[in-house]
Amino acid sequence: MAAKEPRESGGFPTLRVTGPVRRLVLVLGDQLDAAAAPLRVLDRSHDAVAMFEVAEEATHVPSHKQRTALFLAAMRHFALDRHRAGCRVHYIPLDDAENTHALGSELERAVRALRPETVVCTQPGEWRVRQALERAAERAGVALEMRPDEHFLTDLAEFDRWMAGRRRPVLEHFYRWQRRRLDVLLSSDGSPVGGAWNFDAENRRAFRNAPQPPPPYAPRPDAITRAVLELVERRFADHPGRLAGFRWPVTRAAARRALADFVRHRLPLFGTYQDAMWAGAPFLYHSLLSAPLNLKLLNPRECVAAALAAYESGAAPLNSVEGFVRQVIGWREFIRGLYWHAGPEYGRRNELDQHGHLPEFYWTGDTEMVCLRECLGQVLEYGYGHHIQRLMVTGNFALLAGVHPRHISDWYLAMYVDAVDWVTLPNTLGMVMHADGGLVGTKPYAASGRYIQRMSNYCSSCRFNPAQRVGDDACPFTTFYWDFLLRYARWFRGNRRMALIVKNAQAIPAAERRAIQQRAQHLRAELGVSTGAA
Repeated sequence: MAAKEPRESGGFPTLRVTGPVRRLVLVLGDQLDAAAAPLRVLDRSHDAVAMFEVAEEATHVPSHKQRTALFLAAMRHFALDRHRAGCRVHYIPLDDAENTHALGSELERAVRALRPETVVCTQPGEWRVRQALERAAERAGVALEMRPDEHFLTDLAEFDRWMAGRRRPVLEHFYRWQRRRLDVLLSSDGSPVGGAWNFDAENRRAFRNAPQPPPPYAPRPDAITRAVLELVERRFADHPGRLAGFRWPVTRAAARRALADFVRHRLPLFGTYQDAMWAGAPFLYHSLLSAPLNLKLLNPRECVAAALAAYESGAAPLNSVEGFVRQVIGWREFIRGLYWHAGPEYGRRNELDQHGHLPEFYWTGDTEMVCLRECLGQVLEYGYGHHIQRLMVTGNFALLAGVHPRHISDWYLAMYVDAVDWVTLPNTLGMVMHADGGLVGTKPYAASGRYIQRMSNYCSSCRFNPAQRVGDDACPFTTFYWDFLLRYARWFRGNRRMALIVKNAQAIPAAERRAIQQRAQHLRAELGVSTGAA
């Protein structure tokens, strides 16, 4: 029978079920969708929902305090909603005295207590979790049914069919296929609305002289969320990040309000300034919807529908709407498909054979480089950075400096509130670090300090000169960029997108090439990167 809802601190009840149950529906922290397939077949009289808060999920990488708090607060609200809807809910909080703090062992414990015939769940978003649950079910002697994740627009079997016969996947090809398949932004004759498939060329304007964006919607933490924030601060006091700036939706209602706020107030200029970076303005016109999307508090279909409605009503221009839609139906689905298609060994790839350590300042923000100080500072403050800050600042530096791809991939998984392995690993190991041999991207997204200077105001207050390759005042990005091209000239001279710039690097006078390489070696030692074995 279900608990009678005795109150714990923060207004969250003790939710326990006594067995036996017929089916145990396991809901993970990034599966908070009441319409998910396992919950649709739930028999409220004979089945039960199981949810576990376990320290393992915050410690297998040292999770940012806000990331941990977001998952736990959202899980508690979701469990309480299911309980109030009449479901039997078996919920193990973090501070339960008997909590084993690992998903696998908590599942085994629940199976022993509730004796289900079957455990049902949506396929997890991470190979590690999937394998842990499979092993736990085998040890417990219970059948485990994993249902496809219907949240996504592209079934994994569908993606595999698209991949069949392709030597190398290309996002643009996938995106056009998605547009046609889903009938999004198409004219009656099947051509793209506006005469082009994407308007990326219109979406690269720097933020100089732009109108100030309104602050994004930030729900006020309720009693349950405040209790979680206190718990996380107490339990994970030595973890990175700060909790004072917590601003994330933890309920379906708050997530929907965040979507409406973005569409009304920031979508109209989102496209134009989506690549811009600006000191003291961490959010600009970005949606901040990836976290509720990845927790399944929002559905990609409703996000696309809201953006399309804004375009059709004239409230948002095509370049902004297409740019947003491309991220949702294109890049997000492409990355997820590649993660599962590549298999569990993908995370071990290191095609460029880089072995440097991640500098300590990634965890503290304590660096002279203003661009990194700004981007890392806002990660510590909010667990957030937009795609260009991730790709062209925090990621670009790791690539150019020679950091081991797994070190930076694990940092991304730890530090961003929207991080789930299916999205962070291919984005980081593949797109940022080019460590997968070009599966995610056909070229490395390497750039000197000049790119950062063009797209931000960071360089105006920085002591380093982005135009300078050598010397004490040379921007480390610029030094590392030319060193990277020299180190990997043989690797990339056959890449048509890299051949010209590699040729330019090799045309640098020999004495300056040596000076660049010596300066880069000195910087690695000075910044704590080193090139020893990982």
